[in-house]
Amino acid sequence: MRKPWDHYFMDMSKMVATRATCHRLQVGALIVRDKRTISSGYNGSVAGDEHCADVGCKVVDDHCVRTIHAESNAILQCAKFGVSTEGAWIYVTHFPCLHCSKQIIQAGIRRVVYERDYRIDPYALELFAQAEVQVTHLEQIEETGI
Repeated sequence: MRKPWDHYFMDMSKMVATRATCHRLQVGALIVRDKRTISSGYNGSVAGDEHCADVGCKVVDDHCVRTIHAESNAILQCAKFGVSTEGAWIYVTHFPCLHCSKQIIQAGIRRVVYERDYRIDPYALELFAQAEVQVTHLEQIEETGI
């Protein structure tokens, strides 16, 4: 039996997370359109900056400000190379933070699939609903067999 698409792409996002350079939380994101990967991202430092894994985190208000989140990195990679995210889906190992949720909506991404609950912001859920972005928790996929 073949692996369902959602599990296939989530497995890929988990592999991407292994490249994360901030060890406070390793997150991976994969942007997909028409069952084709168009971008990936993990949480890590700005290009050319030191990595948390090498010099430690730069924590302000309990948040590492050195890192760019996985979702942002994936979206920015599309912007850098001129790849449209309109109508795409994003697979993320952890529920997106509020800022990443806003970026996902602005990028025209229509579906978010995540595996782990992590600091789910009620306003992010409200914004996703308002923008008609489908949010799917991987456990829901497993329960329904989709």
